[in-house]
Amino acid sequence: MGAGRAYALLLVITGLAGVLASWVITVDKYRMLEAQISGEVFDTACNLNPIVSCSDVMKSAQAEVFGFPNPVLGLVTYGIVVCVGMSLLAGAGFPRWYWLTMNAGMLFGVGFCTWLMYQALYNIGALCLWCNLAWIATLLMFWYTTFRNIRNGFLPAPAWLRNGVAEFHWVIPALHIGVIGMLILTRWWDFWTR
Repeated sequence: MGAGRAYALLLVITGLAGVLASWVITVDKYRMLEAQISGEVFDTACNLNPIVSCSDVMKSAQAEVFGFPNPVLGLVTYGIVVCVGMSLLAGAGFPRWYWLTMNAGMLFGVGFCTWLMYQALYNIGALCLWCNLAWIATLLMFWYTTFRNIRNGFLPAPAWLRNGVAEFHWVIPALHIGVIGMLILTRWWDFWTR
Protein backbone atom coordinates (compact mmCIF):
# COMPACT_ATOMS: atom_id res chain seq x y z
CA MET A 1 0.00 0.00 0.00
CA GLY A 2 1.36 3.40 -0.99
CA ALA A 3 1.12 6.69 0.84
CA GLY A 4 0.19 10.29 0.13
CA ARG A 5 2.65 12.75 -1.34
CA ALA A 6 2.69 14.96 1.80
CA TYR A 7 3.62 12.01 4.03
CA ALA A 8 6.30 10.86 1.57
CA LEU A 9 7.77 14.39 1.50
CA LEU A 10 7.69 14.51 5.30
CA LEU A 11 9.77 11.32 5.41
CA VAL A 12 12.25 12.70 2.88
CA ILE A 13 12.59 16.06 4.66
CA THR A 14 12.84 14.67 8.21
CA GLY A 15 15.13 11.89 7.00
CA LEU A 16 17.42 14.42 5.31
CA ALA A 17 17.39 16.60 8.45
CA GLY A 18 18.47 13.55 10.47
CA VAL A 19 21.18 12.63 7.94
CA LEU A 20 22.48 16.23 8.01
CA ALA A 21 22.56 16.31 11.82
CA SER A 22 24.21 12.89 12.01
CA TRP A 23 26.76 13.83 9.34
CA VAL A 24 27.79 17.10 11.04
CA ILE A 25 28.10 15.42 14.44
CA THR A 26 30.10 12.52 12.94
CA VAL A 27 32.51 14.89 11.17
CA ASP A 28 32.90 17.01 14.32
CA LYS A 29 33.52 13.88 16.41
CA TYR A 30 36.20 12.78 13.93
CA ARG A 31 37.83 16.24 14.07
CA MET A 32 37.65 16.19 17.85
CA LEU A 33 39.41 12.80 17.98
CA GLU A 34 42.00 14.00 15.44
CA ALA A 35 42.73 17.08 17.56
CA GLN A 36 42.92 14.94 20.70
CA ILE A 37 45.52 12.65 19.09
CA SER A 38 47.65 15.62 18.04
CA GLY A 39 47.34 17.25 21.49
CA GLU A 40 45.14 20.10 20.31
CA VAL A 41 41.64 21.19 21.23
CA PHE A 42 38.82 21.20 18.69
CA ASP A 43 35.91 23.51 19.39
CA THR A 44 32.74 22.78 17.42
CA ALA A 45 30.96 25.62 15.66
CA CYS A 46 27.82 25.00 17.69
CA ASN A 47 29.47 25.70 21.04
CA LEU A 48 27.54 28.91 21.64
CA ASN A 49 27.55 29.18 25.42
CA PRO A 50 27.85 26.96 28.53
CA ILE A 51 24.42 25.40 27.82
CA VAL A 52 24.47 25.03 24.03
CA SER A 53 27.73 23.10 23.84
CA CYS A 54 27.96 20.28 21.33
CA SER A 55 31.48 19.41 22.49
CA ASP A 56 30.27 18.62 26.01
CA VAL A 57 27.62 16.30 24.60
CA MET A 58 30.04 14.61 22.17
CA LYS A 59 32.58 13.95 24.94
CA SER A 60 30.01 12.23 27.15
CA ALA A 61 29.69 8.47 27.58
CA GLN A 62 26.07 8.77 26.42
CA ALA A 63 27.31 9.82 22.96
CA GLU A 64 28.56 6.26 22.35
CA VAL A 65 25.91 4.04 23.89
CA PHE A 66 26.48 1.07 21.56
CA GLY A 67 30.28 1.28 21.49
CA PHE A 68 30.46 3.66 18.51
CA PRO A 69 29.32 7.28 18.07
CA ASN A 70 25.50 7.51 18.11
CA PRO A 71 25.34 9.56 14.87
CA VAL A 72 26.73 6.59 12.91
CA LEU A 73 23.47 4.82 13.76
CA GLY A 74 21.64 7.96 12.64
CA LEU A 75 23.39 8.00 9.27
CA VAL A 76 22.05 4.51 8.56
CA THR A 77 18.54 4.82 10.00
CA TYR A 78 17.75 8.30 8.68
CA GLY A 79 19.13 7.20 5.30
CA ILE A 80 16.61 4.35 5.30
CA VAL A 81 13.80 6.83 6.02
CA VAL A 82 14.90 8.97 3.05
CA CYS A 83 14.88 5.86 0.83
CA VAL A 84 11.37 4.92 1.98
CA GLY A 85 10.13 8.46 1.33
CA MET A 86 11.70 8.54 -2.13
CA SER A 87 10.23 5.10 -2.91
CA LEU A 88 6.78 6.36 -1.92
CA LEU A 89 7.20 9.43 -4.12
CA ALA A 90 8.03 7.07 -6.99
CA GLY A 91 4.79 5.20 -6.40
CA ALA A 92 5.99 2.21 -4.38
CA GLY A 93 3.62 0.40 -2.05
CA PHE A 94 4.48 -1.68 0.98
CA PRO A 95 2.52 -4.35 2.92
CA ARG A 96 1.20 -3.99 6.47
CA TRP A 97 4.14 -5.85 8.06
CA TYR A 98 6.55 -3.33 6.48
CA TRP A 99 4.67 -0.34 7.93
CA LEU A 100 4.47 -1.94 11.37
CA THR A 101 8.18 -2.77 11.30
CA MET A 102 8.97 0.81 10.29
CA ASN A 103 6.72 2.11 13.06
CA ALA A 104 8.47 -0.15 15.60
CA GLY A 105 11.87 1.11 14.43
CA MET A 106 10.70 4.69 14.79
CA LEU A 107 9.31 3.90 18.26
CA PHE A 108 12.79 2.67 19.21
CA GLY A 109 14.16 5.94 17.77
CA VAL A 110 11.77 8.06 19.84
CA GLY A 111 12.60 6.05 22.96
CA PHE A 112 16.32 6.45 22.32
CA CYS A 113 15.94 10.18 21.63
CA THR A 114 13.89 10.59 24.82
CA TRP A 115 16.62 8.87 26.82
CA LEU A 116 19.24 11.10 25.16
CA MET A 117 17.13 14.20 25.93
CA TYR A 118 16.96 13.22 29.59
CA GLN A 119 20.71 12.60 29.65
CA ALA A 120 21.47 15.95 27.98
CA LEU A 121 19.16 17.90 30.27
CA TYR A 122 19.85 16.29 33.63
CA ASN A 123 23.16 14.41 33.49
CA ILE A 124 25.37 16.02 30.83
CA GLY A 125 23.98 19.50 31.45
CA ALA A 126 24.38 20.69 27.87
CA LEU A 127 22.52 20.74 24.57
CA CYS A 128 23.68 19.99 21.05
CA LEU A 129 21.73 21.89 18.39
CA TRP A 130 22.31 19.16 15.82
CA CYS A 131 21.00 16.59 18.28
CA ASN A 132 17.92 18.76 18.81
CA LEU A 133 17.31 18.75 15.05
CA ALA A 134 17.56 14.94 15.01
CA TRP A 135 15.17 14.68 17.98
CA ILE A 136 12.52 16.80 16.26
CA ALA A 137 12.91 14.95 12.95
CA THR A 138 12.53 11.61 14.76
CA LEU A 139 9.43 12.74 16.65
CA LEU A 140 7.74 14.02 13.50
CA MET A 141 8.45 10.91 11.44
CA PHE A 142 7.31 8.65 14.30
CA TRP A 143 4.03 10.44 14.98
CA TYR A 144 3.07 10.77 11.32
CA THR A 145 3.94 7.14 10.61
CA THR A 146 1.85 6.10 13.61
CA PHE A 147 -1.05 8.28 12.44
CA ARG A 148 -0.77 6.82 8.94
CA ASN A 149 -0.87 3.30 10.34
CA ILE A 150 -3.93 4.15 12.46
CA ARG A 151 -5.77 5.73 9.51
CA ASN A 152 -5.06 2.72 7.30
CA GLY A 153 -6.15 0.22 9.94
CA PHE A 154 -2.65 -1.24 10.39
CA LEU A 155 -2.81 -0.30 14.07
CA PRO A 156 -6.19 -1.10 15.64
CA ALA A 157 -8.08 1.98 16.81
CA PRO A 158 -11.72 3.01 17.24
CA ALA A 159 -13.35 5.13 14.53
CA TRP A 160 -13.32 8.28 16.67
CA LEU A 161 -9.53 8.00 17.04
CA ARG A 162 -9.02 7.40 13.31
CA ASN A 163 -11.16 10.46 12.55
CA GLY A 164 -9.40 12.55 15.22
CA VAL A 165 -5.99 11.62 13.86
CA ALA A 166 -7.08 12.68 10.37
CA GLU A 167 -8.48 16.01 11.57
CA PHE A 168 -6.04 17.03 14.32
CA HIS A 169 -2.83 15.31 13.21
CA TRP A 170 -0.67 18.28 14.17
CA VAL A 171 -1.74 18.46 17.85
CA ILE A 172 0.27 15.57 19.36
CA PRO A 173 3.57 16.36 17.57
CA ALA A 174 3.18 20.05 18.51
CA LEU A 175 2.52 19.14 22.15
CA HIS A 176 5.42 16.70 22.23
CA ILE A 177 7.86 19.28 20.84
CA GLY A 178 6.36 21.94 23.12
CA VAL A 179 6.98 19.78 26.21
CA ILE A 180 10.62 19.36 25.18
CA GLY A 181 10.92 23.12 24.69
CA MET A 182 9.42 23.74 28.14
CA LEU A 183 11.80 21.22 29.74
CA ILE A 184 14.76 22.99 28.12
CA LEU A 185 13.43 26.39 29.17
CA THR A 186 12.78 25.40 32.78
CA ARG A 187 15.98 23.35 33.17
CA TRP A 188 18.12 26.44 32.55
CA TRP A 189 15.62 29.15 33.45
CA ASP A 190 18.21 31.22 35.35
CA PHE A 191 20.58 31.16 32.39
CA TRP A 192 17.93 32.12 29.80
CA THR A 193 16.50 34.97 31.89
CA ARG A 194 19.76 36.71 32.80
